[in-house]
Amino acid sequence: MKIGMNMFLWTTEVTHEHFSLLEEIKKTGYDGIEVPVFDPNVAHYKTLDKELKSNGLQSTVVTVIPDQEHSPVSDNPKFRKGAVEYLKRVVDCCEVINADVLCGPFYQVLGSKTGKGSTSKEVEHAIEVFQKVADYAKEANVTMAVEALNRFECYFLNITDHAAAFARYVDRENFGILYDTFHANIEEKDPIEAINNNSDMIKHIHISANDRGTPGYGNIPWIETFNALRSFDYDGWCTVEAFGLNMPEFAASTCIWRPVSKSNKEAYTEGYKLIAEEWENAGKIENMECVK
Repeated sequence: MKIGMNMFLWTTEVTHEHFSLLEEIKKTGYDGIEVPVFDPNVAHYKTLDKELKSNGLQSTVVTVIPDQEHSPVSDNPKFRKGAVEYLKRVVDCCEVINADVLCGPFYQVLGSKTGKGSTSKEVEHAIEVFQKVADYAKEANVTMAVEALNRFECYFLNITDHAAAFARYVDRENFGILYDTFHANIEEKDPIEAINNNSDMIKHIHISANDRGTPGYGNIPWIETFNALRSFDYDGWCTVEAFGLNMPEFAASTCIWRPVSKSNKEAYTEGYKLIAEEWENAGKIENMECVK
Protein backbone atom coordinates (compact mmCIF):
# COMPACT_ATOMS: atom_id res chain seq x y z
CA MET A 1 0.00 0.00 0.00
CA LYS A 2 1.20 3.52 -0.83
CA ILE A 3 0.11 6.74 0.88
CA GLY A 4 -0.64 9.79 -1.26
CA MET A 5 -1.61 13.41 -0.71
CA ASN A 6 -4.05 15.09 -3.06
CA MET A 7 -2.91 18.61 -3.95
CA PHE A 8 -6.52 19.84 -3.91
CA LEU A 9 -5.76 20.98 -0.36
CA TRP A 10 -3.81 23.84 -1.93
CA THR A 11 -4.63 24.15 -5.61
CA THR A 12 -6.21 22.81 -8.80
CA GLU A 13 -2.92 23.35 -10.68
CA VAL A 14 0.48 22.53 -9.22
CA THR A 15 2.94 25.26 -10.24
CA HIS A 16 6.30 26.61 -9.07
CA GLU A 17 4.72 28.28 -6.05
CA HIS A 18 3.70 24.85 -4.73
CA PHE A 19 7.02 23.09 -5.29
CA SER A 20 8.24 23.97 -1.78
CA LEU A 21 5.35 21.87 -0.39
CA LEU A 22 6.74 18.72 -1.94
CA GLU A 23 9.66 18.52 0.48
CA GLU A 24 7.30 18.83 3.46
CA ILE A 25 4.99 16.19 2.05
CA LYS A 26 7.93 13.81 1.63
CA LYS A 27 9.21 14.54 5.14
CA THR A 28 5.80 13.70 6.56
CA GLY A 29 6.21 10.23 5.09
CA TYR A 30 4.09 10.30 1.94
CA ASP A 31 5.02 8.11 -1.00
CA GLY A 32 3.58 10.53 -3.54
CA ILE A 33 1.09 13.23 -4.45
CA GLU A 34 -2.11 13.28 -6.46
CA VAL A 35 -1.82 15.91 -9.18
CA PRO A 36 -4.91 17.72 -10.49
CA VAL A 37 -4.72 17.92 -14.30
CA PHE A 38 -7.39 20.25 -15.60
CA ASP A 39 -5.27 21.80 -18.35
CA PRO A 40 -3.37 18.91 -19.97
CA ASN A 41 -0.27 20.82 -21.06
CA VAL A 42 2.48 18.21 -21.35
CA ALA A 43 5.29 20.78 -21.25
CA HIS A 44 4.14 22.03 -17.84
CA TYR A 45 4.22 18.53 -16.35
CA LYS A 46 7.76 17.91 -17.55
CA THR A 47 8.83 20.61 -15.11
CA LEU A 48 6.79 19.04 -12.32
CA ASP A 49 8.33 15.64 -13.07
CA LYS A 50 11.79 16.99 -12.24
CA GLU A 51 10.54 18.28 -8.89
CA LEU A 52 8.86 15.00 -8.05
CA LYS A 53 12.02 13.05 -8.80
CA SER A 54 14.22 15.43 -6.81
CA ASN A 55 11.95 14.91 -3.80
CA GLY A 56 11.62 11.16 -4.24
CA LEU A 57 7.87 11.32 -4.76
CA GLN A 58 5.66 9.19 -6.98
CA SER A 59 2.34 10.41 -8.37
CA THR A 60 -1.21 9.76 -9.40
CA VAL A 61 -3.48 12.10 -11.36
CA VAL A 62 -7.04 13.32 -10.84
CA THR A 63 -9.08 15.02 -13.54
CA VAL A 64 -12.61 16.21 -14.31
CA ILE A 65 -14.53 16.93 -17.50
CA PRO A 66 -14.01 20.62 -18.35
CA ASP A 67 -17.25 21.37 -20.21
CA GLN A 68 -20.11 19.85 -22.19
CA GLU A 69 -18.06 19.87 -25.40
CA HIS A 70 -15.84 17.19 -23.83
CA SER A 71 -18.56 15.10 -22.23
CA PRO A 72 -18.39 11.28 -22.51
CA VAL A 73 -22.16 11.00 -21.96
CA SER A 74 -23.18 13.53 -24.61
CA ASP A 75 -25.54 12.60 -27.43
CA ASN A 76 -23.32 14.64 -29.72
CA PRO A 77 -20.63 12.44 -31.37
CA LYS A 78 -18.38 15.49 -31.74
CA PHE A 79 -18.46 16.12 -27.99
CA ARG A 80 -17.74 12.46 -27.21
CA LYS A 81 -14.79 12.63 -29.59
CA GLY A 82 -13.70 15.73 -27.67
CA ALA A 83 -13.89 13.68 -24.46
CA VAL A 84 -11.62 11.00 -25.91
CA GLU A 85 -9.11 13.58 -27.09
CA TYR A 86 -9.14 15.44 -23.76
CA LEU A 87 -8.68 12.29 -21.68
CA LYS A 88 -5.90 11.05 -23.96
CA ARG A 89 -4.06 14.33 -23.35
CA VAL A 90 -4.49 13.80 -19.62
CA VAL A 91 -3.02 10.31 -20.03
CA ASP A 92 -0.07 11.91 -21.82
CA CYS A 93 0.48 14.09 -18.75
CA CYS A 94 0.27 10.99 -16.55
CA GLU A 95 3.00 9.39 -18.62
CA VAL A 96 5.24 12.44 -18.29
CA ILE A 97 5.16 12.36 -14.47
CA ASN A 98 5.07 8.53 -14.32
CA ALA A 99 1.63 8.54 -12.69
CA ASP A 100 0.27 5.01 -12.46
CA VAL A 101 -3.36 5.95 -11.74
CA LEU A 102 -5.76 8.38 -13.42
CA CYS A 103 -8.81 8.88 -11.24
CA GLY A 104 -11.83 11.10 -10.79
CA PRO A 105 -15.42 11.65 -11.92
CA PHE A 106 -14.36 11.96 -15.56
CA TYR A 107 -17.75 11.03 -17.02
CA GLN A 108 -19.77 14.26 -16.81
CA VAL A 109 -19.36 17.94 -16.00
CA LEU A 110 -19.35 18.46 -12.24
CA GLY A 111 -22.61 19.94 -10.96
CA SER A 112 -24.45 19.22 -14.20
CA LYS A 113 -27.90 17.73 -13.54
CA THR A 114 -30.71 16.47 -15.75
CA GLY A 115 -33.35 15.88 -13.08
CA LYS A 116 -32.97 12.10 -13.40
CA GLY A 117 -30.36 9.40 -13.22
CA SER A 118 -28.14 8.13 -16.01
CA THR A 119 -29.86 6.73 -19.09
CA SER A 120 -28.93 3.55 -20.96
CA LYS A 121 -27.86 5.68 -23.91
CA GLU A 122 -25.53 7.76 -21.72
CA VAL A 123 -24.04 4.57 -20.31
CA GLU A 124 -23.46 3.24 -23.83
CA HIS A 125 -21.79 6.49 -24.86
CA ALA A 126 -19.50 6.51 -21.82
CA ILE A 127 -18.53 2.86 -22.24
CA GLU A 128 -17.48 3.56 -25.84
CA VAL A 129 -15.40 6.58 -24.76
CA PHE A 130 -13.68 4.81 -21.88
CA GLN A 131 -12.85 1.68 -23.84
CA LYS A 132 -10.92 3.85 -26.27
CA VAL A 133 -9.20 5.84 -23.54
CA ALA A 134 -8.43 2.78 -21.41
CA ASP A 135 -6.75 1.09 -24.37
CA TYR A 136 -4.66 4.23 -24.86
CA ALA A 137 -3.88 4.42 -21.12
CA LYS A 138 -2.74 0.80 -21.07
CA GLU A 139 0.08 1.68 -23.45
CA ALA A 140 1.24 4.26 -20.89
CA ASN A 141 0.90 1.79 -17.97
CA VAL A 142 -1.91 3.90 -16.48
CA THR A 143 -4.84 2.43 -14.58
CA MET A 144 -8.09 4.39 -14.75
CA ALA A 145 -10.28 4.57 -11.63
CA VAL A 146 -13.71 6.13 -12.07
CA GLU A 147 -15.21 7.80 -9.00
CA ALA A 148 -18.82 7.71 -7.84
CA LEU A 149 -19.86 11.08 -6.39
CA ASN A 150 -22.74 11.98 -4.15
CA ARG A 151 -26.05 13.03 -5.72
CA PHE A 152 -25.46 16.73 -5.03
CA GLU A 153 -22.43 16.81 -7.34
CA CYS A 154 -23.44 14.50 -10.18
CA TYR A 155 -26.14 12.17 -11.44
CA PHE A 156 -24.30 9.59 -13.55
CA LEU A 157 -22.65 7.45 -10.82
CA ASN A 158 -23.56 7.87 -7.16
CA ILE A 159 -22.90 4.55 -5.43
CA THR A 160 -20.11 1.99 -5.46
CA ASP A 161 -22.25 -0.84 -6.86
CA HIS A 162 -23.18 1.23 -9.91
CA ALA A 163 -19.62 2.42 -10.48
CA ALA A 164 -18.32 -1.14 -10.28
CA ALA A 165 -21.03 -2.43 -12.60
CA PHE A 166 -20.18 0.31 -15.07
CA ALA A 167 -16.47 -0.54 -14.89
CA ARG A 168 -17.29 -4.18 -15.59
CA TYR A 169 -19.19 -3.10 -18.71
CA VAL A 170 -16.16 -1.13 -19.88
CA ASP A 171 -14.37 -4.48 -19.56
CA ARG A 172 -10.76 -3.35 -19.60
CA GLU A 173 -8.15 -4.77 -17.21
CA ASN A 174 -6.83 -1.30 -16.43
CA PHE A 175 -10.26 0.24 -15.77
CA GLY A 176 -11.80 0.08 -12.30
CA ILE A 177 -13.19 2.32 -9.60
CA LEU A 178 -12.11 4.79 -6.97
CA TYR A 179 -13.72 4.33 -3.53
CA ASP A 180 -14.04 7.63 -1.66
CA THR A 181 -14.92 7.56 2.05
CA PHE A 182 -16.61 10.99 1.92
CA HIS A 183 -19.02 10.14 -0.89
CA ALA A 184 -19.66 6.65 0.48
CA ASN A 185 -20.58 8.15 3.84
CA ILE A 186 -23.37 10.10 2.13
CA GLU A 187 -24.71 7.59 -0.37
CA GLU A 188 -24.05 4.05 0.83
CA LYS A 189 -26.49 2.15 3.04
CA ASP A 190 -23.43 0.32 4.35
CA PRO A 191 -20.04 1.75 3.28
CA ILE A 192 -18.12 -1.34 4.40
CA GLU A 193 -20.41 -3.71 2.54
CA ALA A 194 -19.87 -1.53 -0.54
CA ILE A 195 -16.14 -2.21 -0.27
CA ASN A 196 -16.57 -5.93 0.35
CA ASN A 197 -19.01 -6.39 -2.54
CA ASN A 198 -16.80 -4.62 -5.07
CA SER A 199 -13.26 -5.38 -3.96
CA ASP A 200 -12.43 -6.85 -7.38
CA MET A 201 -12.95 -3.46 -9.04
CA ILE A 202 -11.36 -1.11 -6.47
CA LYS A 203 -8.19 0.36 -7.99
CA HIS A 204 -7.78 3.49 -5.86
CA ILE A 205 -8.87 4.89 -2.49
CA HIS A 206 -9.57 8.43 -1.32
CA ILE A 207 -9.35 8.90 2.43
CA SER A 208 -11.62 11.85 3.13
CA ALA A 209 -13.45 12.99 6.26
CA ASN A 210 -17.23 13.37 6.33
CA ASP A 211 -16.82 17.18 6.18
CA ARG A 212 -13.85 17.02 3.76
CA GLY A 213 -11.57 18.29 6.49
CA THR A 214 -8.86 16.45 8.42
CA PRO A 215 -9.11 12.64 8.09
CA GLY A 216 -9.33 10.95 11.46
CA TYR A 217 -11.94 13.30 12.82
CA GLY A 218 -15.67 13.01 12.25
CA ASN A 219 -17.83 9.93 11.78
CA ILE A 220 -16.19 7.81 9.07
CA PRO A 221 -15.77 4.17 10.28
CA TRP A 222 -12.00 4.22 9.86
CA ILE A 223 -11.10 0.95 11.61
CA GLU A 224 -13.75 -0.97 9.68
CA THR A 225 -12.71 0.67 6.40
CA PHE A 226 -9.06 -0.34 6.73
CA ASN A 227 -10.01 -3.81 7.96
CA ALA A 228 -12.10 -4.24 4.81
CA LEU A 229 -9.27 -3.07 2.55
CA ARG A 230 -6.75 -5.38 4.17
CA SER A 231 -9.17 -8.30 4.01
CA PHE A 232 -8.70 -8.50 0.23
CA ASP A 233 -5.02 -7.52 0.26
CA TYR A 234 -5.54 -4.09 -1.29
CA ASP A 235 -2.15 -2.95 -2.55
CA GLY A 236 -2.86 0.37 -4.26
CA TRP A 237 -2.87 3.97 -3.11
CA CYS A 238 -4.65 5.36 -0.07
CA THR A 239 -4.69 9.07 -0.87
CA VAL A 240 -5.73 11.83 1.52
CA GLU A 241 -8.28 14.14 -0.07
CA ALA A 242 -8.96 17.20 2.06
CA PHE A 243 -10.04 20.65 0.94
CA GLY A 244 -9.12 24.19 1.90
CA LEU A 245 -10.57 27.61 1.21
CA ASN A 246 -8.20 28.70 -1.55
CA MET A 247 -10.09 27.29 -4.56
CA PRO A 248 -13.08 29.58 -5.17
CA GLU A 249 -13.53 28.21 -8.70
CA PHE A 250 -14.15 24.80 -7.16
CA ALA A 251 -16.42 25.95 -4.31
CA ALA A 252 -19.67 25.47 -6.25
CA SER A 253 -19.10 21.73 -6.50
CA THR A 254 -17.16 21.03 -3.29
CA CYS A 255 -19.25 23.46 -1.20
CA ILE A 256 -16.27 24.51 0.91
CA TRP A 257 -16.81 28.04 2.21
CA ARG A 258 -15.86 27.59 5.85
CA PRO A 259 -12.73 26.14 7.47
CA VAL A 260 -13.03 22.36 7.81
CA SER A 261 -9.56 21.82 9.30
CA LYS A 262 -7.58 23.80 11.84
CA SER A 263 -4.88 24.23 9.19
CA ASN A 264 -3.61 22.66 6.00
CA LYS A 265 -0.71 21.20 7.97
CA GLU A 266 -3.11 19.46 10.33
CA ALA A 267 -4.95 17.96 7.35
CA TYR A 268 -1.88 16.41 5.73
CA THR A 269 0.02 15.41 8.87
CA GLU A 270 -2.98 13.92 10.68
CA GLY A 271 -4.19 12.35 7.44
CA TYR A 272 -0.89 10.56 6.99
CA LYS A 273 -0.85 9.47 10.63
CA LEU A 274 -4.37 8.02 10.32
CA ILE A 275 -3.55 5.90 7.29
CA ALA A 276 -0.18 4.69 8.56
CA GLU A 277 -1.50 3.72 12.00
CA GLU A 278 -4.82 2.22 10.95
CA TRP A 279 -3.23 0.25 8.13
CA GLU A 280 -0.73 -1.20 10.57
CA ASN A 281 -3.50 -2.09 13.02
CA ALA A 282 -6.01 -3.35 10.45
CA GLY A 283 -6.83 -7.03 10.66
CA LYS A 284 -5.46 -7.45 14.18
CA ILE A 285 -7.71 -9.40 16.51
CA GLU A 286 -8.57 -6.46 18.75
CA ASN A 287 -10.00 -4.61 15.76
CA MET A 288 -12.25 -7.38 14.53
CA GLU A 289 -15.99 -7.01 15.03
CA CYS A 290 -16.35 -10.55 16.34
CA VAL A 291 -14.21 -9.77 19.38
CA LYS A 292 -16.02 -8.05 22.23
